[in-house]
Amino acid sequence: MKTDKPIDEIVENLVQELKRGTLVLSVLLSTEQPVYGYSLVSRLQGVGVQIEQNTLYPLLRRLETQGLLESLWDTTESRPRKYYRISELGVQVRSRLDVEWSEINKAIERMKHETD
Repeated sequence: MKTDKPIDEIVENLVQELKRGTLVLSVLLSTEQPVYGYSLVSRLQGVGVQIEQNTLYPLLRRLETQGLLESLWDTTESRPRKYYRISELGVQVRSRLDVEWSEINKAIERMKHETD
């Protein structure tokens, strides 16, 4: 089946799917210490994980609802900030996701070398 979509659009959509699949692990790896949303965006972008605030905040709320993150408010500043950190359950889930990520990555690397 032929598509009328240009290759760049197809690749961009597929890259977005790949990124979406790694965001949870990225956030769980980046919340060992309490961090507020904007600084988490900066931290992730600093290591090459591109994420927008309008994507991050719903993800943080979802992970908190699932019990993978804990939050606390800091009201000592003039502007209160909500900080997030990984929960004990989140640490366990992160560990298992990390193993799964490693296995997926190894399988892809094996497939890439088979085609060389």
